Amino acid sequence: MSFIYRAKKKEGRDHLEMRMQTFCKIFFLLLALPIFPGIINTTAAQEYGGGPIVFIKPVRAVIFEHRFHLGKKFNCQSCHPDLFSQKAGEVEEKDDFTMESFNQGRYCGKCHNGTIAFSVNTKCNWCHIGVQGHKHLEEYELGLK
Repeated sequence: MSFIYRAKKKEGRDHLEMRMQTFCKIFFLLLALPIFPGIINTTAAQEYGGGPIVFIKPVRAVIFEHRFHLGKKFNCQSCHPDLFSQKAGEVEEKDDFTMESFNQGRYCGKCHNGTIAFSVNTKCNWCHIGVQGHKHLEEYELGLK
């Protein structure tokens, strides 16, 4: 509960609630995937053009929201397949998927350069939810908290 309170205080209530709703969807999808393998194609992917992603490598945990990136300036081809493969988890296996690469204009850093969008070395908590944030989300989804 203290995590949620601190996050509300830092980021504002609407932003936190939106992130929590997204996290709930992510973990519901992850839990439902073994039971309903087609759910990714028929729900989040259609609704948000790919749905939210939580990266757990090389650091735990970073969230990416398709719905914040698609529409006004960007479409699927802005990132796929040149910056990111559409195969889930593939980019996390690359050795150069690091903040250093982002700062050199690769992956997220292609747009998050301070000109097109906020720089990758600012507003860290917009994307990085951290180990504790990830743990709290898992516990929340499992009903442990």
